Amino acid sequence: MKFLKLLVILFVLPIYAQQGGMWVPSLLKGMNETEMKNMGMKISAEDIYSVNHSSLKDAVPQFNGGCTAEVISPKGLILTNHHCGFNNIQDHSSVEHDYLTDGFWAYKMEDELPNKDAFVTFIVKIEDVTNKVMEGVVNLPTEAEKQKKIQENIAMLNKSLPKESWQENSIRTFYDGNQYLLFVTETFKDVRLVGAPPSSIGKFGSDTDNWVWPRHTGDFSLFRIYAGKDNRPAEYSKDNVPYTPKHYFPVSIKGVKENDFTMVMGYPGRTQEYLPSYAVEQIVNSLNPAKIEIRDRALKTQDGFMRKDNAIKIQYAAKYAQVANYWKKWIGESKGLKKVNAVAIKQNFEKDFTAKVNKAGKQAEYGNILADFKTTYDAIAPYALARDYFSEVVLRNTEILSFGYRLYQLEQVFNTKGEQAFNDRKNNLTAGFEPLYKEFNAKVDEKVFEQLIELYAKKSPQQFLPESIKNINSEATAKSIFANSKLTSYDGLKGILEGDAKSVIAKMNQDPAYMLVKTIADAYNKNVVPKYDELNTKNIALQRNYMKAILELSPKSARIFPDANSTLRVTYGKVKGYEPSDAVSYEPMTYLDGVMEKYIPGDYEFDVPQKLIDLYNTKDYGQYADKNGKMPVAFIATNHTTGGNSGSPALDANGNLIGLNFDRVWEGTMSDIQYDPSICRNIMVDMRYVLFIIDKYAGAKNLIEEMKLVKPTTKKKK
Repeated sequence: MKFLKLLVILFVLPIYAQQGGMWVPSLLKGMNETEMKNMGMKISAEDIYSVNHSSLKDAVPQFNGGCTAEVISPKGLILTNHHCGFNNIQDHSSVEHDYLTDGFWAYKMEDELPNKDAFVTFIVKIEDVTNKVMEGVVNLPTEAEKQKKIQENIAMLNKSLPKESWQENSIRTFYDGNQYLLFVTETFKDVRLVGAPPSSIGKFGSDTDNWVWPRHTGDFSLFRIYAGKDNRPAEYSKDNVPYTPKHYFPVSIKGVKENDFTMVMGYPGRTQEYLPSYAVEQIVNSLNPAKIEIRDRALKTQDGFMRKDNAIKIQYAAKYAQVANYWKKWIGESKGLKKVNAVAIKQNFEKDFTAKVNKAGKQAEYGNILADFKTTYDAIAPYALARDYFSEVVLRNTEILSFGYRLYQLEQVFNTKGEQAFNDRKNNLTAGFEPLYKEFNAKVDEKVFEQLIELYAKKSPQQFLPESIKNINSEATAKSIFANSKLTSYDGLKGILEGDAKSVIAKMNQDPAYMLVKTIADAYNKNVVPKYDELNTKNIALQRNYMKAILELSPKSARIFPDANSTLRVTYGKVKGYEPSDAVSYEPMTYLDGVMEKYIPGDYEFDVPQKLIDLYNTKDYGQYADKNGKMPVAFIATNHTTGGNSGSPALDANGNLIGLNFDRVWEGTMSDIQYDPSICRNIMVDMRYVLFIIDKYAGAKNLIEEMKLVKPTTKKKK
């Protein structure tokens, strides 16, 4: 029996060993490089990150602050997801020129479209500055004083540490405040739209298929970076030239197979891998269910309008997708955390942690951490729930309330900083509101308001609500506010903001939408914010000390990676199918055949362009078909990714581009809190499908010719 168990372990470990982790690229030498080479990587850590010569990091910019892109030509051509470029594509679209529906392709550079506010940021150098940031901090008596001093040190170092005049310094915290790294960056602000498939390809499956596998979405778009004639960052100008990169990725059309090595580089947004069990339990049982219900109501309401009116569909497309994205993610996250029993896993880790503390004789330093966590998480529970209700209903999903809250903040500026600060903020608000109102429809928002204000009144913790809200008639209130508030139009809002501070504030306080927001916000800021901030500050200090203890008491071989924080990371794994539930097994590849199987003519999510149908029927795949003559679309692997990795390059063992990361499987979205290699999978568009769409569907051979294609070697016949 012992021999059988040993055999099982030996067979299982090679599959799942060395999986998970979001590693800092400048710190790969040693354990990580060894693991990667053992998994099949052919390049070195120096090839991935180097300050002295070009390396893979030089081809991986952050895109628009929230996604990732990769440089794929010597002329600054970059690739990212369709959903990452969606706002830019939408901004150029109209009913007459609907690039969302029809796609867009620039067949020569002069046809490429400038994008206001689009930008990409490259990492130049990463350096540990922990000791400098922590100078004068340790002996301060309170957590608030420590955090203030840390922020002062960071601000001073950002200004004083060396960099070129066109570069920026940014210091970020790692391991919950136990390490600080400096990132020297370059930001390019002239980024132009080059190509995008129609949404029937780029968003195929839309919200139904979002976060699930099998997937058949060609989620990509193309942009180009332009620079000044010195190749340095420059504001948009017709005189700018295509950026010459330090490195760009060769694009492989060799294809992938199960168990192939894969590496993903990008800017993952936020993970919480080291939360205590009490926090995970709260997320699963309280916070996620509340947020899911709120967004579910908002989405159903918006969807009803979008399906009936194409103008509303275009108007609401981007923000609907943003709201739906995390709504579905939270559902999958909760499901996955329950499936792997993440709370029990955390509890077992905590038992082991306690044993290590006792063995090391560190009870005085670390012995009370878990008990203190329980106390603070029990205490913060109603405040955290109230915070999420306020955030989801007032700040995010009901637009008239979010507009009103911005005005509420304007009044607070006057009360705390005076009229000059008020006027500065007012002018910025007036300009900033204009694009928001272009995507606002009062009829849609009235129905969303009606649904969400009812939830807020009934389900947000009652002890924190103003009495006037608790028994609100949501339907009558919605009708009254949307009939009488000036906030239902941009002209109405501008009218409120015209005049001196006292007259503006007087007009604001006569508006019914603003009065409602003020009533809710006053109660929230009085009853929730102070206590939440007090308890959250305690949790932050506890988490930092907990992380310090984990690092200190774990063996050197322990795979302890820092949580994601939107900085450049490397994750590695293998192409792999998975089994999400009993009697269900998924292969790691999908094909164009699956697109046709899902095809529903005229459907909002599953329509297919006629030209793609024709290419499928004639099997006109060019050089991009696999060895069996099929057209690959997407594949999955065990890379540990999250939001922010959208658009990340998926690389083979030699550092060639094989795919474009765009999603995770639904059951594995809990990897933000608990990575499990048995069900956590990232989803990537196969580069062969990307090239096929550019070449055979769009006919944009000008773009193909820019790239360096790595082709399969043809064996000579003997």
